[in-house]
Amino acid sequence: MSNSKKPKAIFAWSGGKDSAYCLNKVIEEAEYEIVYLLTTLNAEFKRISMHGVPEDLLDAQSNSIGIPQLKVWLYEASYESYEKQMEEMLLKAKAEGIEHVLFGDIFLDDLRIYRENNLTKIGMKAIFPLWKKDTSELIKSFLQKGFKTITCCVNDAFLDETWVGKTIDTAFITDLPINVDPCGENGEYHTFCYDGPIFKKKIDVEIGEKIYRPLELKIDETFGGIESENKTKGFWYSELQLK
Repeated sequence: MSNSKKPKAIFAWSGGKDSAYCLNKVIEEAEYEIVYLLTTLNAEFKRISMHGVPEDLLDAQSNSIGIPQLKVWLYEASYESYEKQMEEMLLKAKAEGIEHVLFGDIFLDDLRIYRENNLTKIGMKAIFPLWKKDTSELIKSFLQKGFKTITCCVNDAFLDETWVGKTIDTAFITDLPINVDPCGENGEYHTFCYDGPIFKKKIDVEIGEKIYRPLELKIDETFGGIESENKTKGFWYSELQLK
């Protein structure tokens, strides 16, 4: 039964480790009633934006977590299209009495401002449960809680193809180059989380081929966009699929 005393909220879900860890924190603290998981997907390829994870893996996560989805389909790689599609979806949610959107962002100030400004325009509020947390401590806690995740995308300005399709463990974190944030918060790498305390059932995943895609305009998967300011030439993806 819904607890009407808690504020209703949407959780911005990318399918990766920061989302999973943040959602677990929110569920444990029980301050909000999470009504939906919100994810943006590329309409042409039916994949999670930026991460490149197929829709059926996203569906498997939602089913295992037990929270229904809101899918925002991106038909054009532009911020204008993104913002229009996102606003339409959020206004529908607001009509259901939802006024908060929770994000797993940690320290990108420009992105936080972007999210807050866009939500303020439609009378909603952004919440950041992990804001300014130490990323070294966060990734340690993530592993200690029993989460399991695999890299699905890496930025070639920071990591080569040997880093994609890898399970994140203590050795992975120890071996990261010194210029890579432990949580990949600067976009160095993205992940797919397949097991942990928020999942009722482990998601069985197969790792397929590695695919390289040259840099194009990338829209952030949860609310906002940041263009690369480094030497990124493209991204390596691991072709993940359900067993």
